[in-house]
Amino acid sequence: MPTPTSSLNAFVATATKAARLAAREITRAAQDRDQLEITDKARNDFVTSADKAAEAAIMRELMEAYPQHGILTEEAGRLGPKSDFLWIIDPIDGTTNFIHGLPQYAVSIALTYCGEPIAAVVYDVAKNELFTAAKGQGAKLDSRRIRVSENDEMRRSLIGTGFPFRPGADIDGYLKGFKNVAERSAGIRRPGSAALDLCWVACGRYDGFWEFSLKPWDVAAGGLIVLEAGGLITDLTGGEEWLETGNVCAGNPKIFAQLLPLVGKLPVNTQTEAAQNEKVQIKNDKVRRTLSTKKA
Repeated sequence: MPTPTSSLNAFVATATKAARLAAREITRAAQDRDQLEITDKARNDFVTSADKAAEAAIMRELMEAYPQHGILTEEAGRLGPKSDFLWIIDPIDGTTNFIHGLPQYAVSIALTYCGEPIAAVVYDVAKNELFTAAKGQGAKLDSRRIRVSENDEMRRSLIGTGFPFRPGADIDGYLKGFKNVAERSAGIRRPGSAALDLCWVACGRYDGFWEFSLKPWDVAAGGLIVLEAGGLITDLTGGEEWLETGNVCAGNPKIFAQLLPLVGKLPVNTQTEAAQNEKVQIKNDKVRRTLSTKKA
């Protein structure tokens, strides 16, 4: 079953509209932060009334345009019909930053087809920067085509990361990789939004990025944008299951090759049953796509 390339531009356009509608809700909430309702989902994991309003705005737009598609969101979980098409949504990637008034957060929307990302939008609300990509058509920042950096020296590279924060995370294991990179690179940055970190790899602001135990909505859109900008992204074993595992290493091809051995043996933290189910669903989608291709 071939990827539906004829609809890619329409998918990106719809996701862009949805992201901008979500941004209105986020901006409105940011202007009246004292009225923000904050709920603890888990330790170091929060949801706000702005997350919910932004998510609702995205879902309304997507469900109206594509009622036959499934949806996976950070706050509401899996919704809609069973379909080869699945929208993966993070209404605010970087909620903790948003709560504290730190302008480093984004709306992240990706469409997967049989488990493979084919359209992506990441909207940096505070900076008004729109990153988009469609499979096989390249990546853009606003209307400008973007490419990963050409730097090939680790000692001159700027690397992004995210600290593991969920229960069960192996902080000591992560810090070993952090030390490896810190000793060999020009610097490490941790702004707090994996979606934007990946977009910054795509446009050359970073030379590489790694993190582990992320969720599909953290990386689905940014991962495709990296690939379409000429970069590489894998899991921490160098395999293709970065979306399923949430363990990610990305970069321009030359820095990626140097970064992966430094961080690739990091242990993975224990996952909740819900997280495992999300990953199994995405993996099953990929298997269906492979079988359909073989039959064709």
